Amino acid sequence: MAEPTIAQKAPFPVDVEGGKKYFWCACGKSANQPFCDGSHQDTEFTPVSYEAKESKTLYFCGCKHTSGVPLCDGSHAKL
Repeated sequence: MAEPTIAQKAPFPVDVEGGKKYFWCACGKSANQPFCDGSHQDTEFTPVSYEAKESKTLYFCGCKHTSGVPLCDGSHAKL
């Protein structure tokens, strides 16, 4: 299994809108972090779809090692 590129060792705070879909970058190569820009095309990774239930600030994983995909679970502290 391939290892994702670590975009940053911290979460990305994002103000999400309730009812809107977001596509989290799982490969770490996107220039539009934490979201997908299609850079995964040459990898085995695919973006992860996330639909916000309500409008609020969420913290999307930046290290790409979270077990709570796509949100940060603090895994970056162990890298």
